[in-house]
Amino acid sequence: MVTKINVVSSLLALVPIVTALPQASYTSASATNVQPPVPAPPVRSSQVTGATTHGPFSGTPTTTGALTTDVLAASIPMLPPNPTATTYPSDGKLHNPEPAPYTPAGGLGTNGTEPVYNAKSDFDYESLALALYQEWIELDLFHDGLARFSVEEFEAAGLTAEDRFLIEFMADQEVGHSTLLSNILGAQAPVQCTYNYPYTTVREFIDFCQKLTRFGESGVYGFIEHLDSREAATLLLQSITTEARQQTIFRQFDGLFPFPVWFEAGIPQSWAWTLLAPYISSCPANQTRLAWQNFPALTVLNQPNNARINANNTGVGEFVTFPASNGSSPFNETVVPASDDCLNSTEVGSNCSPAITHNRSIPLSFPGRQVFFQWEAPGSLTGPNNSYRTSTTAPVPQFVAWVSQLNLTYSALTVTGNNTGYTFQPDVSTFAGDPAINGTMFVALTSRNITLTPFNLSMINPFVTAGPFLYQAG
Repeated sequence: MVTKINVVSSLLALVPIVTALPQASYTSASATNVQPPVPAPPVRSSQVTGATTHGPFSGTPTTTGALTTDVLAASIPMLPPNPTATTYPSDGKLHNPEPAPYTPAGGLGTNGTEPVYNAKSDFDYESLALALYQEWIELDLFHDGLARFSVEEFEAAGLTAEDRFLIEFMADQEVGHSTLLSNILGAQAPVQCTYNYPYTTVREFIDFCQKLTRFGESGVYGFIEHLDSREAATLLLQSITTEARQQTIFRQFDGLFPFPVWFEAGIPQSWAWTLLAPYISSCPANQTRLAWQNFPALTVLNQPNNARINANNTGVGEFVTFPASNGSSPFNETVVPASDDCLNSTEVGSNCSPAITHNRSIPLSFPGRQVFFQWEAPGSLTGPNNSYRTSTTAPVPQFVAWVSQLNLTYSALTVTGNNTGYTFQPDVSTFAGDPAINGTMFVALTSRNITLTPFNLSMINPFVTAGPFLYQAG
């Protein structure tokens, strides 16, 4: 006797408002009575295999500025903790009746209500739309590098056919991520655009990928806990954890230690959009616009060049500046002499060929390192079709904000001229044994040094003068 078990499949991949995840139908039977496979839900994007159109925007913007409506206040006020925030005793005992066996009381979305995977507020929609812009560029970026460079160029950078297939698979993952977010957002979801990339070599491509996936991942960590739609947050979490794996892989391809931190930082949406927008050259005329702020660009002039054996030898501007220095520009491979190129080294501790892991004998940065900055004035056009404009509400900067792991640390900024200055890298740890400033992390210039934590970091935005910039600390 054959017992059929039919699992109802909702159309998550077809409609923006859904009630459950798509499931397959299973039949308990012998191998000779196996049911045909259930048709797979369609994807929203084509899996590009060749070079796509790239280049800067050359037209005239038809509109400028972020999406906006009535604004109720200049900033969100800082309030004390909720009076009930510390009332739970945390003594390891149960304090309320269990709603069901083995089910402690509490939690969000745990009362049996059928989930609906959609945006439930303006905050949700704008945050998820930003994440979708990120997924679209990653889909294009990974394909572009594979199409732009030859097999010989990849092999000269130490990347084999299997490595290239892994990049191709990561591009395919972005098809799924883009489809998922498009369907949650609905008919007006942003679509794929045209992009402009700064790299000219394979190694610069890899370094750009590890930087772009860093701020893409951190950008989601900065808002996912605030989404009104806990259902959408669940699915987004399941995609961003894949993104975290991608970032680790690109660090390994870049010859860096895969993850030199104990925690990954989250950043506000406007920080992520500031870093992403300059690489989007144009979008369709009816493209959904974003409400997030674009801050003036910040540059670390002596950004540690991780293509060097000794990053202390890094000169001024050893990064690719086309189309501009946009806070996440890759290192410039061509300025590194062969004697200091870590790819040429055969010594343990200085070689940076693609590998599971490398330990550098000479760190990329260190506490007390003098870091030099240059920043733009507000008002520059940026983003798709040059239709966004950089802005700030902060006065002259006085501090450098270092955002890494769980920490927001400030150091004093010494202004030396017209939009130039320096600071010294702080010596701070998240916990004993975990230097806070490490990995690919974030710096910004601020007018105040207000105390904030990972959950309310976006409240720093009114005080940001310029930035962020991705600092290659390790």
